[in-house]
Formats: sequence, structure tokens, C-alpha cells
Amino acid sequence: MADQAPRPAREFVVEADGGSRGNPGPAGYGAVVLDPVTGEALVEAAEYLGVVTNNVAEYRGLLAGLRAAAELDPDATVHVRMDSKLVVEQMSGRWKIKHPDMKPLAAEAARVFPPGRVTYEWIPRASNKHADRLANEAMDAGARGEAWSPSDSTAELDAAAADRAAPAGRTAGSRRTGAASAVAPAGTEGGDGGEPAPDGGGAAAGEPLARAGRGRVDAASLGAGTRAATSTGASATGTSGAGAPATGASGTGASAIGTSGAGAPATGTSGTGASATGTSGAGAPATGAPGTGASATGAPATGAPGLGVAAETSGEADVRAAKVVASPGWGPPDMGAPATFVLLRHGETPLTPQKRFSGSGGSDPSLSPVGREQAERVAASLARRGTIEAVVASPLARTRETAGIVAARLGLEVAIEEGLRETDFGAWEGLTFGEVRERHPADLDAWLASPDAEPTGGGESFAATGTRIAATRDRLVAAYAGRTVLLVSHVTPIKTFVRLALGAPPESLFRMELSAASLSAVAYYADGGASVRLFNETSHLR
Repeated sequence: MADQAPRPAREFVVEADGGSRGNPGPAGYGAVVLDPVTGEALVEAAEYLGVVTNNVAEYRGLLAGLRAAAELDPDATVHVRMDSKLVVEQMSGRWKIKHPDMKPLAAEAARVFPPGRVTYEWIPRASNKHADRLANEAMDAGARGEAWSPSDSTAELDAAAADRAAPAGRTAGSRRTGAASAVAPAGTEGGDGGEPAPDGGGAAAGEPLARAGRGRVDAASLGAGTRAATSTGASATGTSGAGAPATGASGTGASAIGTSGAGAPATGTSGTGASATGTSGAGAPATGAPGTGASATGAPATGAPGLGVAAETSGEADVRAAKVVASPGWGPPDMGAPATFVLLRHGETPLTPQKRFSGSGGSDPSLSPVGREQAERVAASLARRGTIEAVVASPLARTRETAGIVAARLGLEVAIEEGLRETDFGAWEGLTFGEVRERHPADLDAWLASPDAEPTGGGESFAATGTRIAATRDRLVAAYAGRTVLLVSHVTPIKTFVRLALGAPPESLFRMELSAASLSAVAYYADGGASVRLFNETSHLR
């Protein structure tokens, strides 16, 4: 048999980055392996590192990128591109490595490929946006007490969108042809340079969007924090039950994580089709007899995925607020850490299992024994995460009691914010949905049909609640810029925070389910963008 010609060695481009928020401070890295001809992203890797220096994070990113390339082809040649002058010069042999923390990392990186098979190039930070975004995603995940999840990453999509929006001439030093750059809106690179009875009725059916891709790579052997990257396309998330698919970068409504009504009920909570039974307020089925529920529709047909649809109410302030907060796009890379609101619904009261309207104008019940146990479990979970820096609560008894239990565990004080109170349900306070249907059918129909309609007896409309929550949000974002704060509130306010962040229409309030003592999260950036991070998380209760 004739000798076969040797297989030509593959070539890869590795772009890597690392950062710390403080130096040292909470840190993470990101790395991407690219096809040098097509620019296609073959593998992405990212990891939260805890508290280390920026330079250590840079070296860890380099090491991860080289290892990912070696997994694809150990005989390949690699061209590394980084915006760290220090790492590039040291690994090229032109600068001496003196720091004891970096010496072993540099030596380990040098052993991944044989000498002569890796070359290094310094590039401006603006040309290293894909890896930068991955590093920021890892740091954001660490701030939430979570590991970076490849399936939740939007770095490549952010990069592609940024390239489409960029002028024809690329930044000097960028040699990519297809793998696009992204500006990371989350954080800086330090050192481098009312209580509706069913707990929220109709859970929207998930409407996942396929993540399109060219030529995936089997990443089974690449280890935690690494994935075979797909090419540009729509992100695979559900609708978050909030009326619009939550895809895209921070500032465009990033996907809710493992939530009820979010396309895949990852937490085991209800929600991919039929609505929950019971009454309303901020979650009753829009139609259907009391106690039966009605299937909720999925995402609205209008609006690009992740961009949402502007709120359609007669309250101009509400519409303006929704449009501003959900404005799409990618901001400059140094906006600083976002103000992150961890939204906690209070624990159960005696009225919760009875599915009765319980707003601001009723009996103001305290927690039941079950509700107090729920609050204790939330407190333990948040204490393990260790990310909460302040606690703010609605003035009602059930929220103050829930907040007090959590704050005591965290060693924090509780601030009271009037704007976080539940909607006033007027004459419907204390009634079930069926009782309201029987006594006030015309008023209920009007309320279900229009966000401007008030409950019987002069309660608060959803439009008025939206305006109030938008103003409260603005005050709290200004007061807690760059910090993570726990807001202990109620069904309608929490759903409204999410609705405004997504730019979803008012009817989305009926398509979200929010359980007692559940956690949601929204991050707000300096450019006015918002990112929904979590919705209806209840794993701490199981």
C-alpha cells in the first residue's frame, strides 16, 4: 500500500482575557479558540476564580485557551492574541517573569504545546471583546454564587451583533474574519490596565429558539467551564414567561436561568403550558372560570428576540421607563459593576394557600408558620452565596418579617421602601378570584382587559403600579449603583420589575408565575440597560 501523505497540522487562533474587580479582587477569565480562516469560534472557556490578581486571571485565561486548542488537535500550531502586554511579552521570552504566582502558570502554559508551535501577539482591548465578555460572564456568575454556564453564555452572539453594528473598518490589530467582537457591559477589567391568589396564575408556554451553528466540536472531554462553541445565531432560551424571549447581551434582556415559564422548568417549578389554577392580581388567567385556569400564550409575535416590546399603557411614564430600561445594544466596556436587584417574594401568609387577593389595602397579614420556615430557607441559601450587600423591604408586615429573618442571618439592617408595596386591590381584598367574578363581573372583565382599569372601589391599576415601580427602580439604582441588594416585595411589583426590564407588554403580568419565597434577579447598567438574570427560583425550598 502506498504511503499516505502526512496530515497537515491544523492552525488555531486563541484569544484570551482575564480580569479582576479590584486588584486583587473577584476575578475570572475567558478564552475562545478560533478558526483562523473563517473566524468561527470552535470552543469557548470561562471560569470564576475567586479573589486573585488581574495578572493571574490573564494567565489562567491563556492556559485555558491553550488547553482547549490542544483538546481539539494536540499537533496544531497556535497563534495567541491577548490585550495583556505583560503576558504576551513574558510568554514571548522578552520580559522576565518575577512574580511567584505567575511563574508556575507561565511554565504550565509553555508545556501545553512543544516549543515553537505557539506564537504571541498583543492586540488592543477593543479587539479582544469576545474573550473579555466571557471573562465578565464568569465574574458575573461568581457574584451570584454560581459557576459560569456554557449554555447560558451569550458572548458569541454579543460579538456577532457588535460586529454587525461596527463600522466597515475593523479596529487595528484585529485579524478575525468571522468571529465577531463584543463589548462587555458587565463590570470592569480591574488592574489591566397583592398577591394574586394562584401565586401568579398562567405560566407561559416555553418557546425556545434554536441556537444556530456551523460545525460544532465535541466538547465532552474539555471539562467544566468549557463548551464547543456554535456560530452566530439566536440564543436558546425560553420566554421567561414574560411575554418576550429573553436573549441577547446585558441590556437587552438576558435569559432568566432555569425558571418556571422560561421555556424549560429547570428548577422543577410549574410552567410550560397550562396556567396555574386560582385567582389573579398579578397572575390570574386572562380567561377561564375560577379555579380552572387558562392556557397562556407564548411570546408575543412582535418584537425581536431579547428586545421585548414597549409597554402599551396609557401611562406615558410607564411606557418611557420600559423603553429606556430595555434599550438594546452593547455599551462601553468600562461601565462598572451593575446595580443588581435580587427580588424576593415574601413567604406564605394564611391567605396565600386560600388564593385570596392580598394587596396594600387589606388586612396586612403576617407570615404563617410555613412562611417563616420559607424565609429561614431563603436566608440560609443567600448566606451561602454571600453576595447580598443590603436589604430593602416593602412596608407591609409579611415583607418586613421575611426581610428581618433574612437580614438577621446576613448581619444586615433592613431599610423600608414604600414604593415596593403590593398593588391595592380595593374591594377585592380578601376575596378569591371566583368571589370577585361573582360579585363584580364587569369590573373584573375590564381589569383583565386593560392595565388602566382599577379594581372595584378605587384600587390601584397595573398602569399606576408600573409607574410607581419605575420610579422606585430609578431611586434604588441610583442609591445602590454597583452593589447587589435584596428587595423583599410582592407578586405584582416583582413581576413589574421583570416586565419593565424585558420591555414586555402589561399583559405579560398574567403570564408569569411567582411562588412564595421565590428569588428573581435583574441587573441594571450605567447605560440604562437591564438584564434579567433569574426568575422564580425556588430550589432553596426543596
